[in-house]
Amino acid sequence: MKLTVVGGGSTYTPELIDGFARLRDALPITELVLVDPAADRLDLVGGLARRIFAKQDHEGRITTTSDLDAGVEGADAVLLQLRVGGQAAREQDETWPLECGCVGQETTGAGGLAKALRTVPVVLDIAERVRRANPDAWIIDFTNPVGIVTRALLQAGHKAVGLCNVAIGFQRKFAGLLGVAPSEVHLDHVGLNHLTWERAVRLGGPEGENVLPRLLAEHGDAISGDLRLPRPVLDRLGVVPSYYLRYFYAHDEVVRELGTKPSRAAEVAAMEKELLEMYGDPALDEKPALLAKRGGAFYSEAAVDLAASLLGGGGSPYQVVNTYNNGTLPFLPDDAVIETQAAVGAHGAAPLPVAPVDPLYAGLIANVTAYEDLALEAALRGGRDRVFRALLAHPLVGQYAYADGLTDRLIAHNREHLAWA
Repeated sequence: MKLTVVGGGSTYTPELIDGFARLRDALPITELVLVDPAADRLDLVGGLARRIFAKQDHEGRITTTSDLDAGVEGADAVLLQLRVGGQAAREQDETWPLECGCVGQETTGAGGLAKALRTVPVVLDIAERVRRANPDAWIIDFTNPVGIVTRALLQAGHKAVGLCNVAIGFQRKFAGLLGVAPSEVHLDHVGLNHLTWERAVRLGGPEGENVLPRLLAEHGDAISGDLRLPRPVLDRLGVVPSYYLRYFYAHDEVVRELGTKPSRAAEVAAMEKELLEMYGDPALDEKPALLAKRGGAFYSEAAVDLAASLLGGGGSPYQVVNTYNNGTLPFLPDDAVIETQAAVGAHGAAPLPVAPVDPLYAGLIANVTAYEDLALEAALRGGRDRVFRALLAHPLVGQYAYADGLTDRLIAHNREHLAWA
């Protein structure tokens, strides 16, 4: 089995390699190719990846290349984890929206739109080259904004499934609080990528006992602390929102906070510098503890599970993924991309039935879906007016003066990545 990771020079990659090594019974990789245009980073990450495999007695071969076409040739699955513009572009996404009084974040709001505009054309070019090399290969997208990128891939006819680590993080957290194996925890996870709610936590499968009320009663303070939302909010809602919902539920508070401290991008850039120095140590043969602070917790487990199921291995029968709605949420178009529990196998991902969604959540889901429609149109066709329309539609913007100011800033900061600009 051959897997290719595009963006293989990422400091995330050793987390993925560790998962491939530990979970090789589920995903028996014979060849793993790391593709990245940054040859210096690729050498460091590739060297550590080989040492991790060797330490854990994995017999698979790891190769590195800056040649995308060579890297994807013959691949059974291609995992995308790229960042167009690097941490420098992320730094901009997290700062210029604050000038207009709007949240600065790499996947949510105006910054998320900028990332989508930079990313979608690049991902579609990669996917087309994958299709030419091997039309049967699966594309697993971990590149943010996952919902918009996955929708672009699916609309272009690619065999693609989107993946995020939010759900598996909740699953592992709840399992720990309950003292059960993660495989025993089934989430009623509904919404869009980075806009989701856990409406039930069931033990044993989709029809198991819902223990969410007990979790909130016994561990509500810990859960609310992780989310940085007041405990009474969780008690009133009776659900656990994704931590990204704080940008919506406490927008002005977050904007004030972001204006008083260094950006997350600056923190990550400093962390990446330190990680890459560690990766260059020939004695290092395991992922360093610092990597846990980089983000992406349980990323490798989620990626292995999904790839194993898509490629006919021993993956979990139900997984939270990003895929076409296809009537699952009746208030959305069939071609909207939702994030939900799905039956996953060689056929792809088929969403499980979802109980009716409370208007409190359905309204926001529908609103952000409309924004994503316009965001994808802007990414595919370009133009200032399309960018403005997407921003005006976003519930974190919504005023024409803000949308105008943000449009000008977005284009100014991203001109080198926007062919039409």
